[in-house]
Amino acid sequence: MDSLNRMAIELADEALDFAEELNVGAFELDNGATVIDFGIDFSGGIEAGLLLTELQTAGLATVQTRMDTVAGTPIPHVELATDRPDLALLGSQKAGWELSVDGFEGLGSGPARSLVADEDEFRAIEYTDAFDLTVLAVETDRLPTVQVAEEVADRTGVNPEGVYIAAFPTASIAGSVSIAARAAELAMFRLFELGYDPTNVLTASGSAPMAPIPATEEVAMGRTNDAIAYGGQVHLTVTEDADILDELPSTATDAYGMPFLDIFEAEDWDLQSVAPAVFAPATVTVDVVGGPTYALGERNDGLLAESFDL
Repeated sequence: MDSLNRMAIELADEALDFAEELNVGAFELDNGATVIDFGIDFSGGIEAGLLLTELQTAGLATVQTRMDTVAGTPIPHVELATDRPDLALLGSQKAGWELSVDGFEGLGSGPARSLVADEDEFRAIEYTDAFDLTVLAVETDRLPTVQVAEEVADRTGVNPEGVYIAAFPTASIAGSVSIAARAAELAMFRLFELGYDPTNVLTASGSAPMAPIPATEEVAMGRTNDAIAYGGQVHLTVTEDADILDELPSTATDAYGMPFLDIFEAEDWDLQSVAPAVFAPATVTVDVVGGPTYALGERNDGLLAESFDL
């Protein structure tokens, strides 16, 4: 397999080449690192969000939008499909890097994680990257600083000039698109947490509605998670049957039916205290090659309509 970071750098170059058309910003920090602004000082858009998602999955997923409805209301939905769910989703797209540097807070995803490879998922998929350039997508409402880029450079072993940081707020068009594209990734992570070998998943496809953009990051976090937990749909093709498959959808959790804004507030916004199982798609279809096909969970348009303020 080619380097995830090398494939993502080509997409970062595309964002830089078409920054004006995508309505994204780009600038170089004093240490030579490059920041691409997907929604903090620039408004971005749906196409910017699709490219951001391709960056997060290192180009190993097909991402597109389609029109569908939520409670009878037309809403764009984001679709993602990949034939390498182990690498594209767990090895790259998963938001597994918590950044906290001199007052800057952000949640990192993308192939830079594979250069560090200290999360359990990388041992399960048996992948560690090696490359002299890297891309980290950071969910944040502040532009990354020199100190943030230095942290990324130190942990990945890449010179600061080779660091590319794609920054986006949750409350942005690109943020809403890229988070809606996480339905399949959350199903993969739930499988992994339940002890299933992620390399047994041959294909993963997912979709979820693009949450309307609110005024605050907190409301956006609630809406984007509701979009997946109550409107996300996932299809997996796997090689091995397992007893734990019925635990994949959000309907299997005790918190099902509670808006995420309430879930987060109940934990005083300490996201580490939120049970990981609640981060799951509404429905999951699991096609076992040579075996049964399971249809699990259900969509909840009523809760989505309330969350989206329709």
